[in-house]
Amino acid sequence: MAREGNGLELAAINPVAVYGPVLGADYSHSIRLIANMLEGQPGCLNVNACCVDVRDVADLHLRAMTDPAARGERFLATVGESMWMVEVAELLRQRLGKAAEKVSTQVWPDEQVRIAAETNLQLKGVVPLLHYDMSATGRKAERLLGWTPRSREEAILSCAESLIRLGLLRG
Repeated sequence: MAREGNGLELAAINPVAVYGPVLGADYSHSIRLIANMLEGQPGCLNVNACCVDVRDVADLHLRAMTDPAARGERFLATVGESMWMVEVAELLRQRLGKAAEKVSTQVWPDEQVRIAAETNLQLKGVVPLLHYDMSATGRKAERLLGWTPRSREEAILSCAESLIRLGLLRG
């Protein structure tokens, strides 16, 4: 139930895969996806997700707290269309050059993922998401609150660049 505060009903913000620059070694599972790719995980799953830059999530929260148009509304913090993991890998390879030389653009066969998931709990949770379209839109926040998020490419690349710059990758 929404509460009244400063004359505004609370709004709900729902982010998706949150990327952007990291500040240190304590980061989310979304960032771990990028780190795994840069560290040379052997392939990509047939999974997609929408994404957003952490700086834009913070901006949207501020807008939702201060703009009367947000009263009682729910907003998705996402930009652009969803991206398949192989598309993320290809972006890293194309834009980061030598820093992304370990990034694989091979796609793991779904059957191999299902077999591995029998003994790997992390993969077990991914199996229902194989080939599932997780597209969503943040246009409501753009329209009602004037939110102008960075591109999904900038969010991903700034994440990868910060992991490299801060020396947070294994190997």
